[in-house]
Amino acid sequence: MKTVLCYGDSLTWGYDSETGLRHAFDDRWPNVLAKALGDDFVVITDALNGRTTAFDDHTVAVERNGVKTLPTALGAHQPLDLVIVLLGTNDLKRHTGGGRVFESRQGLERIVEIIQTFSYQRGYEAPKILLVAPPTFSETMEPDFALLFGDGVEESQHFRSAITKVGEEYGCAVFDAAEVCETVSLDGVHLDATHTRALGEALVEPVTAILRGAADGSPAQSHPSEETKHG
Repeated sequence: MKTVLCYGDSLTWGYDSETGLRHAFDDRWPNVLAKALGDDFVVITDALNGRTTAFDDHTVAVERNGVKTLPTALGAHQPLDLVIVLLGTNDLKRHTGGGRVFESRQGLERIVEIIQTFSYQRGYEAPKILLVAPPTFSETMEPDFALLFGDGVEESQHFRSAITKVGEEYGCAVFDAAEVCETVSLDGVHLDATHTRALGEALVEPVTAILRGAADGSPAQSHPSEETKHG
């Protein structure tokens, strides 16, 4: 039995821009992934709307700083074979990460360091890590989101290169969500049901490759296959 932890924000939680609620259970990408992987895998979702990599958000009553909540998640869900991290979108808000991918990259580095060095229970090893670059933002006429994210559309185009550098530095696999899904124009940052399902389906191949590589000791670097690329 392999255990996979999906650690993320509203893209992993399954925020539906049309309703302001949550996508149906079967449409959320972690659950799509779990169904496709089968009974030999347990896929756990630890996701929170507004979660950042390493930045505080004092406008809400919950802890959105991913660095602060990650140790508890690792301790609660161990043993883990793989942690999938999809974070960075909320770092581009003006009042949190400063609105720049550079700051987001620094926060992600800290996330990876925590996963790799956490004091797991004796007998449990540190899990493999799959970093998923968030999809690029879309232009939106929604004034609140346009103001909230400022230059986010342009900045989000640098997610892939920044996260790839983190993966290379820390030996993590990397997957670019923008290759298989795109954000909705309604708010410019979230996924509709079709695209969150597409992400879950596209992650099946890299997840199995990483865990297979872990079993035989070989490295695994993950990129979308031609069959799963969007458009």
